[in-house]
This record gives sequence, structure tokens and C-alpha cells, in this order.
Amino acid sequence: MKIRGLIIAVLFISVLSSCKKIDELLTFYVDDQTEIVIESSLPFSLPIEVPTPDITTNSDEEFSNNGTNADLVKDVYLSELKLSIESPEDKTFSFLKSIHIYIRTDDSDEIELAFKDDISSDARVINLKTSGSRLDKYLKADGYKLRTKVTTRETLTQDISILVDMKFKVTADPL
Repeated sequence: MKIRGLIIAVLFISVLSSCKKIDELLTFYVDDQTEIVIESSLPFSLPIEVPTPDITTNSDEEFSNNGTNADLVKDVYLSELKLSIESPEDKTFSFLKSIHIYIRTDDSDEIELAFKDDISSDARVINLKTSGSRLDKYLKADGYKLRTKVTTRETLTQDISILVDMKFKVTADPL
């Protein structure tokens, strides 16, 4: 009886392990980028929304290149959201107190995508904390909209251009 229980346990662990390996084989990443501009005219210490361009996805092409399609995508999560100052060249993120980025589509509710509070960085690149939300319906859509809310800690004397790099982790079933 003990041997039978041991065999069942080994088989169960093997099945779980093989499912995890299959998911790893069917996991790929989709990268999207956009640019936001924080204008010098913004007041500091107040949360302000920054205009963010709509993003058109090329998800169908990405899914096809990875041997799947939108119907077979089962999990999408944001694995990384990185901000890089494009200009001015000498600026760091020391001006920024907090940033929150939200995502929505015409057919889906808005949810928080990533954020960072109490920023005290002299770097030109920072990583935001991702929300951990499932994003299947957002990445499968033809496009999505981002809303960016920032609080600055100082008065800006010139516009700051920031590149937003997003990396989505996609797990799908094979065709």
C-alpha cells in the first residue's frame, strides 16, 4: 500500500512538472513602447494627468510568430515597465515624486498597470512595480489606452520626454 501511494505521488509530481515545462515552452514576451511628455507648466506636489498616446497592438502578428493566436492565449501579465528619460539629456528622475499608469480599452474597464511612489532616484531609468493583474483582454484588443498620473516634487523649467517600455509575458496553447 505504501508503494502504491509513493507511485501515485511520483506520477502526480511528474504531471505537474511536465505541465509547468509545457507552459514554459508556450511562453513568450511581447514588447510595447510609447512616449510621454511631462510639461514644464505643470504645478508641483499635485497629482496631474499626463497625456499618453493610444497604443495600437500588433498582437495577432506576435501571437502568430509564436505559433498561436488570440483565442489560445490564456495568460498575459506585465512582467516589466521601465521608464527612461529621453530628453533633456542631463535630467534624472529626482523631479518625480510618484507615477501611476493605468490601462483600458473601449470594451474593458480601466485598471492600474504599474506604479512607483516616493521616488528618490538620481537615475535616468527606473522600473515601476507592476500590479500583477491579468491583461489578456487588453493585449488581445486592437489597441489600448494608457492614462498616466504623476506628482512632481519640483517646478520643471523644461518639458521632459520619457520613453515607456512595457514587457508582457504571454502564455498560450499551441495551434
